[in-house]
Amino acid sequence: MSNYNWCHGPNCHTNHTQSRIRGSGDNKVLRTIKVKVYSERDLNIFDFFCSNNCLHDYLHLHARVIANIAPRREALETPIKVIKEKYESTRWDWNNGVDNRPQQVPYMATRTTIKSVDNDNG
Repeated sequence: MSNYNWCHGPNCHTNHTQSRIRGSGDNKVLRTIKVKVYSERDLNIFDFFCSNNCLHDYLHLHARVIANIAPRREALETPIKVIKEKYESTRWDWNNGVDNRPQQVPYMATRTTIKSVDNDNG
């Protein structure tokens, strides 16, 4: 397998940059960029695209086809346990300070923690 891929961006060959210019004399063309593949084992999305713009152009053009590869017919859900805890904290009061200086005032805040639930062990 090659150590390079051609960028899959549908408009990559139309971007006006000097690195894309190829040819001699009056036969110049803008060419798609060659993308280095760093690891054959650990495939990365950027082994196929030279930039975020090319990636997003590709996704915009092929979004329906990509979603139809593995369609999602219903929402996924993960059971969780929500724990709400009240605690005393302070905030800055910018309007009622002495000599128009801000001061810290106490208030009751709520901390929300989301914990995973292990369905197998209760």
